[in-house]
Amino acid sequence: MKSITAKRVIRAGYLSFRRNVWLSTATIMVMSLALFVMGGLVFLGAVSSTVLRSLESKIDVTVYFNADAPEQDILAVKQDVESRPDVKEVSYVSRDSALASFRERHKDNALIVGALDELGDNPLQASLNVKAQDSSRYGAISDFLAQKNYPAVSKINYFENQQVITRLSAMVGTVREAGGVLTLFLVFLAVLVAFNTIRMAIYTVREEIAIMRLVGGSPWFIRGPFLVTGLLYGAMAGLLVTLAFFPLTWLVTSKLAVLVPDFNLFKYFVANGVEFFLIMLAAGIALGVVSSLIAVRRYLDV
Repeated sequence: MKSITAKRVIRAGYLSFRRNVWLSTATIMVMSLALFVMGGLVFLGAVSSTVLRSLESKIDVTVYFNADAPEQDILAVKQDVESRPDVKEVSYVSRDSALASFRERHKDNALIVGALDELGDNPLQASLNVKAQDSSRYGAISDFLAQKNYPAVSKINYFENQQVITRLSAMVGTVREAGGVLTLFLVFLAVLVAFNTIRMAIYTVREEIAIMRLVGGSPWFIRGPFLVTGLLYGAMAGLLVTLAFFPLTWLVTSKLAVLVPDFNLFKYFVANGVEFFLIMLAAGIALGVVSSLIAVRRYLDV
């Protein structure tokens, strides 16, 4: 008997979904928009984490020296830095080596090669490239070099690299906050639209509801179809968003490759597609059912 009642409730909910097809479509679209922004934040988190990890792995401390700095002064600085237990390796790049490497990188650029030949003199600086035992120690190494105030040192570039990471982290944080606020607004809008759609559905079948009350229909039997309708709204929205992310991530992957060559967004989505779908499905169903519950409690006195 219970299974028959459940089937009737589900069927009635589906018929309500079909009966108000345009309102149902509008509700699904608004829910999909809210879920889409939510899904976008998930992928933003994945991409930003990868970018930051990539930048952090490439960070080192490069110490540049004045053009007239004697080599023994440079080697003295090298020895000081190497004496630190948190330093893994220190590489010395002379001015001549830096110039040779620069020429090799730009050998196909006639303008740059011509400019170097025109200068005649070597414009590049000698440098020390410092690798730490742990990435968290670069700040301490940079502070050590800055406090020493070596006369031969002209610039320490860790601070510039760190500023890039700090700015990127701040930018990602701002985007996440803005996305969170937008998601909350869209969730509120989706609940409001779904609420009104269910309200209209209740109004449409008000005579049938009155008859069910007269014949002793249970509260579950009367309310159930509207909860099923809300569930269908959310499930459809979750499915649509998941399907939309397939072509979207595929298109965005080639653009992201310039910024993050080691990260393939489409492969990441495919690998986590089932989990993503389940999250979107659960979020969509929660939106739909909560909206239906609010409307049912407000407009159905059973």
